[in-house]
Amino acid sequence: MEVFRLSREKFAATLSGIGAALKGGRWNSPGIEMIYTAQNRSLAMAEVAVHFTFATLPDDYKMITILIPDDLLVLEIFESSLPTDWRNFPHPVSTQIIGNSFIENRKAPILKVPSAITKGDFNFLINPYHEDFEKIQIQHIESFPFDQRMAKR
Repeated sequence: MEVFRLSREKFAATLSGIGAALKGGRWNSPGIEMIYTAQNRSLAMAEVAVHFTFATLPDDYKMITILIPDDLLVLEIFESSLPTDWRNFPHPVSTQIIGNSFIENRKAPILKVPSAITKGDFNFLINPYHEDFEKIQIQHIESFPFDQRMAKR
């Protein structure tokens, strides 16, 4: 399975959850490393774009294609089983507890979760501490300039 991640150029060549651990996110508390990926390029772009205005987006983003071997275990959380506040911002503690537990339990290297940004799409969270993490590889890195028409209003 291929998944995608947008990253600043200086961080693109390494799969690391350190950035997510700095401030935490929807699925992890600060201090907990996790790698966020998206099922498609458009969702990866949306996941970055919600944190900026299009006029202030940095111009050094790289689209990273990550290959997850098909034989790796993927756990899935269905939207119907999530707490009612799961889409809230700031990110609720309820979803961070779910993600923290995924990392700490190390039952699987991947957790599939519904996207809070794009209904019907999914994020794939990677556990950098799972024993199968080394099997997950960056397949391709390419420049990803945001279309300038998105900055016009």
